[in-house]
Amino acid sequence: MSSKFSLIQQIDAELPQTQCGLCGHRDGCLPYAKAISEGEPANKCIPGGQAVADRLASLLNRPSLIAEESVWPVQSNLRPQRMKAVIREDECIGCTKCISACPVDAIIGSGKLMHSILTDLCTGCELCIPPCPVDCIDLIVDPSQLPSEAALYEEQNDLRTRYYSHIQRDITRKALRRGPIVKADIDITLFAEFSKQVQHIPTIQLPAKVVDEAPMDAQTTIQLARIRTQIKKLEKQLSVRRDAKKQQQLDELRLQMDQLQGMGT
Repeated sequence: MSSKFSLIQQIDAELPQTQCGLCGHRDGCLPYAKAISEGEPANKCIPGGQAVADRLASLLNRPSLIAEESVWPVQSNLRPQRMKAVIREDECIGCTKCISACPVDAIIGSGKLMHSILTDLCTGCELCIPPCPVDCIDLIVDPSQLPSEAALYEEQNDLRTRYYSHIQRDITRKALRRGPIVKADIDITLFAEFSKQVQHIPTIQLPAKVVDEAPMDAQTTIQLARIRTQIKKLEKQLSVRRDAKKQQQLDELRLQMDQLQGMGT
């Protein structure tokens, strides 16, 4: 393993793996670990609290900084109070948006059916709350005893594994265009490289379609979506009745779509 990834791994091992994005890195703990290795302050992990800030300062031989404050009270282990999400199940409409949002797959349910949260797996990251259209998710205090440091590391390893599996499914959905992609801006290349360097976590495979596909700007993406809609409409019309003028329009739209897609490769 390169020294670069070795340091990132050591930093990532100290982070709680809630993947909450409260540090400012929306796509999880690993991007923050990478940023810390490049000089970003190591006190932004709110769920980790002062305990994680102090561990990272010691690891990096940097001055210890005061951890960014949580809205929850600090516990005796210098970490904020652990919280769990619960669904008011009689109000749930089964929209599945919370399922897609959960980074560790702690929510179960199907479309138009009641959902439930597996509290033993829930990290209290709060990512399931904003997407819920009926506000039927609450946060409650975790009633269990504070885990030991050894138990915390074991929990973090499990959460990391679950998150990488979650990422792999999102990558596959994006490649196949099936289902919502909640973490659309995730740096999948970083996660894929890291997973190949580090043992005991799922290796993320990037489909050729994802590897070769360069990111497009928003305007091009919108333009492509409009062209696809027009193409589908013309194809449907031509399947009923042939029309030379519409066929020409269809051919021109297909050519235009190919050109736009070629700009992103």
